[in-house]
Amino acid sequence: HVQLVESGGGSVQAGGSLRLSCVASGYINGLNCMAWVRQAPGKEREGVAHINTEGRTTYPDSVKGRFTISRDTNSKSWFLEMDNLEPEDTGMYHCALAPVYCRTDFRDVGQYDYWGQGTQVTVS
Repeated sequence: HVQLVESGGGSVQAGGSLRLSCVASGYINGLNCMAWVRQAPGKEREGVAHINTEGRTTYPDSVKGRFTISRDTNSKSWFLEMDNLEPEDTGMYHCALAPVYCRTDFRDVGQYDYWGQGTQVTVS
């Protein structure tokens, strides 16, 4: 039984930074894509960062250069460092896991099998 728990959300002014954390419990071997997914108010969910078990990271253009995903496989944790935040980054941020590999289409949220409850990020 896999569970994901996020932490680190909050309110910040535009240009500020936040760091999100996700801790997984349960058996996650074989789940090879660790992700962060956000849902902005009135919008569809979209992935904002992927990291695979080889450490390869990918981002959509909307956050490239501002967001950085990292992981600690020993503690089954991964993180999202968000810099130079913009009001458009406001939303609920979920960590997620996908099997096999990270698909390149960040709008394909069906690729994620497991989700955390989310942590709110508000940028004003």
